[in-house]
Amino acid sequence: MNERVHVIGASGRSGKSLSQVLLARGSNLVPVVRDLKKWAASGIGQPARQADLRDLQALRAALVDATHIVSCAHARHAGAVIAAAPPDARLIFLGSTRKFTRWPDDHGNGVLRGEAAFLGSGRRGTMLHPTMIYGAQGENNVRRLAGVLRKLPFVPLPNGGRALVQPVHQDDVTAAVLAALALRTREPESLIVAGPTALTYADFVRAVARAAGLRSPRIVAFPAGPLIAAAWIACRLPFLPDVGPAEIRRLLEDKAFDITLARQRLGFDPIPLDEGLARTFATPHDPHAA
Repeated sequence: MNERVHVIGASGRSGKSLSQVLLARGSNLVPVVRDLKKWAASGIGQPARQADLRDLQALRAALVDATHIVSCAHARHAGAVIAAAPPDARLIFLGSTRKFTRWPDDHGNGVLRGEAAFLGSGRRGTMLHPTMIYGAQGENNVRRLAGVLRKLPFVPLPNGGRALVQPVHQDDVTAAVLAALALRTREPESLIVAGPTALTYADFVRAVARAAGLRSPRIVAFPAGPLIAAAWIACRLPFLPDVGPAEIRRLLEDKAFDITLARQRLGFDPIPLDEGLARTFATPHDPHAA
């Protein structure tokens, strides 16, 4: 890839993973970050440009020579990126399947606003909506769950953890971004990227325990209301697992998605969960990673 690829949010988890792959491929990478010290701490070594997404003038200056732009920032900033980007640049955004939640929140509503701005812009590019991403350096989904499993004698889950989830490995998200960069379509599009198959959250918990070398957890069905109330207390006590009330509530909804379109458009072929978890726990964990 000979184009100049600007990666907004390059010091974040997905941004850093993408930047490393782009450099390994010999791409002309231009990281765009808010905090230059944080980027320097990543150890990647590529010179970065500084811009705050709330400062349109600075963002426009950082993107002035971009041919391709990947925004790993929250999708709520899509409008600002569109306004600052050169008119011919191809745009790739990372959204989230949180936009489908039954319990709207700032995160999901921001994704919806960003998606609407992008699809209404007429700009060529793709917005990718990943499910829960795991496997990135410093991620706090699978690693945090493993930490919870080490502390609790049993795992209380609303409805016994029967709701479906479909986590996607960071490597697959990165591959989807690279494929989207290579597309030549002229219209904006929106695609879901998720793991190859859905499974119950209870089975996901068991899979994480196996991969982390822990005993199979005892899962106890528990009413959501008391769990949500308990979460308000737990998140304020440092010696208890940090699981927020909103996270408990979302365990009641299925998060399973059809990825046929991503397979067709991007050649998307995500790895199975067991393989992804094996990769995750084979990598030393850096709790200070971005």
